[in-house]
Amino acid sequence: MRKQLLGVAMALSMVLAGCFGDGSTTVKEEEIAPIWATYDRIDPQSHGDERNFVTVDLRTNRSTNTTWAVFDATYGGNCCEHYLATDIDGQILNIGGEYPVFSSDRGHLWDTYVPGVLPDTQCRTFVPTNPGQEGLGEGSIVQATNGDIISMSWFPYPGADLKLDKFYALLYDESEGEWTWCYNRITEPFYDRSWQVEVVGPIDSTLGTGDWASVVVSNFWHQTQNAGGQISVDGLNYYPFQFPGRDGGDPSIELDLNFTGADLPAYWDVNKPHKEMRAFPLPSGGLLFPSYYNNGNAAFMDTTLSWNELNVQFPSEYCHLDRAGTLHCVSNSGTSFTHYMSVDGAATWTNHTYDLGEQASSIEEWEFQGNGELDLFVLNVRYQSNEGPDVDTVFHVRGYSEDMSPDTLTYVGLGDLDSTSGAGNDIRFDFASLGILPDGGVVVAYHDSTDPDPLFGVELDLPA
Repeated sequence: MRKQLLGVAMALSMVLAGCFGDGSTTVKEEEIAPIWATYDRIDPQSHGDERNFVTVDLRTNRSTNTTWAVFDATYGGNCCEHYLATDIDGQILNIGGEYPVFSSDRGHLWDTYVPGVLPDTQCRTFVPTNPGQEGLGEGSIVQATNGDIISMSWFPYPGADLKLDKFYALLYDESEGEWTWCYNRITEPFYDRSWQVEVVGPIDSTLGTGDWASVVVSNFWHQTQNAGGQISVDGLNYYPFQFPGRDGGDPSIELDLNFTGADLPAYWDVNKPHKEMRAFPLPSGGLLFPSYYNNGNAAFMDTTLSWNELNVQFPSEYCHLDRAGTLHCVSNSGTSFTHYMSVDGAATWTNHTYDLGEQASSIEEWEFQGNGELDLFVLNVRYQSNEGPDVDTVFHVRGYSEDMSPDTLTYVGLGDLDSTSGAGNDIRFDFASLGILPDGGVVVAYHDSTDPDPLFGVELDLPA
């Protein structure tokens, strides 16, 4: 298997390799030191489960093994997925299952927040877990730009009342240094895995005021029809909202999207929602949905939580703004991806294309994230290989501001398992998920034959 992966890696590196330097000088590959010549192990303490994954230097076509710590579903996942995130203090956050779990030391020690009985104030205090149905919940989590951590957990198996899903809001208040929770009733009979994002404030709306608002949408409703979701101005009490019609008609608005040089705080490198939220917050306030209307314009939820139409064309509905003020958008067509990047507020774009056609018959799942502080872009792709099994890959683009082509490709796991997302399938990997730690280490979900449920890995070998 290792020989097979190495063969694929060598072929893939030829497809993806960009120019080395400015192209004015030709340098023989054997004269270029591979990137891992500068690697150090970031964590000297050993982990209980460490594995070697094949990494290819795409500029020299050489390969080596890099070390990753590996964790199974008992560290916050469930049968089919992990929902991973990081915060500015270097915590790994996971709510693939019922409750948030977190580690501040790259996975050596883990803690979890399980809601207990609180004083019966404005929030209902039912015990979240349904007896006999433990381990079947799933949620979402993200750090807001004031340091709070907003999260939710969905319990789809409430027992006798099958028409009532359970939605529990979970909030870490940075100023208080503690977690709280609230049970929310919702109207949809089938909610599904949530996607969650911050609406940057200060918020002044009919629902109340706050530093931010939290938007939660259902994967099921969001993708199958133009439905709404739940919104909160305190991270605990949620209310239904609707998306605007795709044909437009909302008030037009003009926004300055150029935040390059704005000295944004570190939160902007970690507050990226999952790509399927199809939205990203703005430092000036509000929340933007690129390529939302049928005419290609963006939808904008302002700080009053009202909808507006922005006459700006994005190259994709999947976009992210990092701390450097760089806009990253990624589009997928067939077995190729194009990473678009703008440093002038979506006025102009540069791009780089990843063509996996020689190795992939189709794309299963994918995710991406930029980090402006580290000048790092990461693309995670799980594809169906031409040989049959699914293969998990991570591309690192270090120094994206100078060169958008990836410098390394890592095959995460064995690449020997064929899985499919969706209920009813025997082997499931429902969505990709990743985060970037402040030191540049990647935390990423994957699945291979070593475990019946999806795993996630934490990168241990990094450039000095």
